[in-house]
Amino acid sequence: MSIRIAILGATGHIAKGMICNFMQDERYSLFLFARSPKRLHNFLAGIDGKREIKVLDFKQINDNGYDVILNCVGIGDPDKLKNEISSIFSLTETFDNLVLDYLKNYPSTFYLNFSSGAVYGTDFNSPVDESSYLQLAVNRIQPSQYYGIAKINSEAKHRAFNKFNIVDLRVFAYFSRFINIETNYFIAEIIQCVQNKKKLIINSKNVMRDYAHPKDLFALVEKCIKKHTFNDAFDVYSKRPTTTFEIIDYFKKKHGLQYTIEDRAKVSNITGDKDIYYSNNRRAQSIGYHPKFSSLDCIIEESKPLLQNISL
Repeated sequence: MSIRIAILGATGHIAKGMICNFMQDERYSLFLFARSPKRLHNFLAGIDGKREIKVLDFKQINDNGYDVILNCVGIGDPDKLKNEISSIFSLTETFDNLVLDYLKNYPSTFYLNFSSGAVYGTDFNSPVDESSYLQLAVNRIQPSQYYGIAKINSEAKHRAFNKFNIVDLRVFAYFSRFINIETNYFIAEIIQCVQNKKKLIINSKNVMRDYAHPKDLFALVEKCIKKHTFNDAFDVYSKRPTTTFEIIDYFKKKHGLQYTIEDRAKVSNITGDKDIYYSNNRRAQSIGYHPKFSSLDCIIEESKPLLQNISL
């Protein structure tokens, strides 16, 4: 029998990578839920796969039995998140409670939720690890902390429901060929500049990020699905993080990216400035996770389909 996978938020960036990988394996049957079925059908039309899939409305979630539910619901556009930051609480709670209510009727189902490194707070002057903790001035909560609070609230609730099989995967950074390049994420801006032969304007801050490759993230998801009966949280990491200027140098040498440094150029991040945003927490090794790709490997490989027709 096939493994029945439900994916919530199926038009999201991470979800698209999951769908693409699941579709290559005949063991899986997919049930996809999205607020825009039309966008989802348009995406699926361009993906080759070995499995028939079903596109459903969220109201139909209880119409089927699933072995696994992946919650990929979120706000994927930084500008939209900035304008609707307060909605992150209701959005997170609504769909999380939808799955938890499902688990009350089907307690053997495995629930995998995509969380965020933001659960560690907004102070990232050094990598976090297993001993890190969240500092929160409860009388001076800032808008930059809302996102992380919503995520840690969700994780705390999941640990409280310890009779259910729930895992939170904390993603620090992720990049794939399915990114919406019209957003103002750093890599998306680079892709736009290369495509349009425009100059990238950056400041001199050489931040560190850890971009998980879609194949590595999928491998970790499969490790969790295989173990199935446990309740835990894991930080997601690549083989090695990368820096702003390692990325810039690659695109300059390979694709002729032009850039200029202006220290007055500000990088706006509604979830807070994160100079060193990655984790040294390697607890995921306990379930057999060993990433094959570095962050720069991820960016190089996944940007190729977006730039294959661009010449210097």
